[in-house]
Amino acid sequence: MQMRLLFIPVFALLVAGCSGGKQKQQASEEVASADGLTGTIQLSGAFALYPMAVKWAEEFQKLHPYVKIDISGGGAGKGMTDALAGVVDIGMVSREVYPEELEKGAFPIAVVKDAVVPTVSVQNPDLADIRKIGLTRQKAAALWNKEFSTWGELLGTASKTPIHVFTRSDACGAAETFAAWLGKRQENLKATAVFGDPGVASAVQKDRVGIGYNNIGYVYDQHTKKPFEGLAVIPLDVNEDGTISPEEDFYGTSDELIAAINDGRFPSPPARDLYMVTKGKPQGAALIAFLQYVLSDGQQYAGETGYISLSEAKLQEQIGRLQ
Repeated sequence: MQMRLLFIPVFALLVAGCSGGKQKQQASEEVASADGLTGTIQLSGAFALYPMAVKWAEEFQKLHPYVKIDISGGGAGKGMTDALAGVVDIGMVSREVYPEELEKGAFPIAVVKDAVVPTVSVQNPDLADIRKIGLTRQKAAALWNKEFSTWGELLGTASKTPIHVFTRSDACGAAETFAAWLGKRQENLKATAVFGDPGVASAVQKDRVGIGYNNIGYVYDQHTKKPFEGLAVIPLDVNEDGTISPEEDFYGTSDELIAAINDGRFPSPPARDLYMVTKGKPQGAALIAFLQYVLSDGQQYAGETGYISLSEAKLQEQIGRLQ
């Protein structure tokens, strides 16, 4: 009898404990979904915006764990195509939206800024001259038109080192933005075509005489703020005086470059706004809440992720378009 008497209270406590745990879990779930934010948000598109979108998704899901966010790359062209086809909720686009895309229902929302910079290998034998002389817009236009075959021809030196030029094979914002700086379109850039931002960065790292261009998120390490191992940035000779002045030399860290973009020392293009594009005005509580988060609290993560926050005036303008 004593064993039975002892067993019953213990069993009762176990039942009560399990019941209490389930009740607490149910209560937690009710609180978590009390704002109605449930479901899935799908994004695809620009490699340029991918790291920033991942960070925003991670932070948003901490606040709203019942909203699932799926993100895939593929380039700005894919992002726009997917959004207009209704395959995804948001297309990530790293270029200006074309009039014909607006006519098809594209609804672009500027969310952050970054830039495209020309890159070379740190093993380039002419790196010292490259950093001293830099790259003018005129020379860059000629370079991506196959008018130079050696680094000496490009830099105006005696170097006979051959030059290998890379561009993007996928329809993307980086190529379109870089081409816009040159007064061209992506299809006018003549060079060896490589897929994706990671692909171009890898090609340049492996080719000591190569030159390409990358979004800054694929050039600078988020933690050290310095260029990734094997990569060097070619400074732009904006005033075209044949040398890189101290005012033009701001590529040592991503923080220096971001400051130059903000105060206008780095030209736009190739600095540019990045967009999240929906088909028509965004609908659905979770989707709107995510976009509002991106344009408000989410901006605090731009700098640490290697991007540039929009001005307060522009943020309020974009938020107003969601209402």
